[in-house]
Amino acid sequence: MSANSNRPIIIKKVKKVAGGHHGGAWKVAYADFVTAMMAFFLLMWLINTTSPEQKRGIADYFAPASLSATTSGAGGILAGTALGESGAMQQGSTAVTDDKATPNANGETSGSTGEDSEASQQESADFQQAEISLRQALQDLPELAQLSNNIIVDQTKEGLRIQLVDQEGRPMFEPGSTEPNDRAKVLLRAASRVIMQLPNQIIIYGHTDASPNNDPNNSNWEISTARANAARRVLESTGIPDERVSQIAGKAGTEPLFPDDPYQPANRRIAIVLKRASPPLPGNPSL
Repeated sequence: MSANSNRPIIIKKVKKVAGGHHGGAWKVAYADFVTAMMAFFLLMWLINTTSPEQKRGIADYFAPASLSATTSGAGGILAGTALGESGAMQQGSTAVTDDKATPNANGETSGSTGEDSEASQQESADFQQAEISLRQALQDLPELAQLSNNIIVDQTKEGLRIQLVDQEGRPMFEPGSTEPNDRAKVLLRAASRVIMQLPNQIIIYGHTDASPNNDPNNSNWEISTARANAARRVLESTGIPDERVSQIAGKAGTEPLFPDDPYQPANRRIAIVLKRASPPLPGNPSL
């Protein structure tokens, strides 16, 4: 036997790697980039086409509605929440309360200024919680979601204002009528659930646009006043006491919501104001 027969057998395995191919990872990255750019331009287009009221509604949708919990467990607007309790959510910029005592004519000190400021601050917080609750209900309840553009909620120097406005093709009252239609009654009942959570007195204003009414015996003054009174009747039918309504007023077309376009449908509206019990805090930009 030859010497070569005792040598070990060595097997070489050669792994072939295909050259000139870099994979498809760049395609995924490019697709993500194109998708992001499409989303960006779509966002820019939406911002450019939405009205200020719609922008505010979008902002409020993403705002945290941190309401204080109670043990009621009831359904509907403000379910399981309470107003006027400590820890109520404040606005972004909270006014500083001056609790320093001020001397009176006899040289004695009094803390009434600090108490008034604290009461005004609490009232503004209650108004803001009521506003958040109503907006949340408009988003959550199917029967109200489609009417969200027909309601505007804000705070003014006079108080918390809830406005039911006409939209093109979606009026709150039929032309010439002084009785609210079904969609107006739905919104009035939704507003009443928030109003009942607060003790404030109520003022109801009726507004028309600048279009004159051809009936000489039923001018815009009569129509706006009658519509405000009809809204009062709907609110009272939901359980709001008559003594809480301190004033009914018809404004006709003298205070348009859009002064630059006095014929716009949104100028036709009902404004429900929960009057402030204390003066607003100075320097509050939302008031």
